[in-house]
Amino acid sequence: MTFSGFSFGFWRVMEILTLIPTLGMLAYFVDYYNDRNALTPRSILILFIVAVLGAAWTVGTLFLYARAKHSAGFVAFVDLLFVGALIGAVYELRWITGWDCTHASRGSSHTADLGLITVSANGYDISTNKECAMLKASFAFGIMNCIFFFLTFLLALLVHRHYDSRDRVVVKREHHSSRHSHRSRSPRHSHHSSRRSHYV
Repeated sequence: MTFSGFSFGFWRVMEILTLIPTLGMLAYFVDYYNDRNALTPRSILILFIVAVLGAAWTVGTLFLYARAKHSAGFVAFVDLLFVGALIGAVYELRWITGWDCTHASRGSSHTADLGLITVSANGYDISTNKECAMLKASFAFGIMNCIFFFLTFLLALLVHRHYDSRDRVVVKREHHSSRHSHRSRSPRHSHHSSRRSHYV
């Protein structure tokens, strides 16, 4: 396996590891709205669809890499399409960046008796909005996959160039050997014809 092929496989694994949690978190929202017979917001639905398709594509091309490397040009084209789709999906979900998912509020005071002195301190209650945090994580994974898919697009082009140049070398060698065999056969034919004319 070439360096570009190894790098392609590595980034494919990174895409899978970030896309599967993304579609899992967004599936929570899709199921939430379906249970209430409501339409899933477009910003969530678009990223969910792209994540599902992207996860299926990355798993398929990773496990069928032996075949995919011979059609690396097509793989590069599809990866570039996913770059555009992810950029659009992340742009639709950009409103989540303005939300503050974690709130810290001042709670009750705590007192500790240490014998000679008594220490009192004010506590703080920290609350996190789970839905907000899930959407922010999905947004971050979406940005990461924009970069990952662009990298696999470039690496697939390198793999395509490598195998295309190797196929050209094989064709040239086969053509050269056929010409050589044709030349080696012609003297034998002339030799036999001369012998026949001698006996007649």
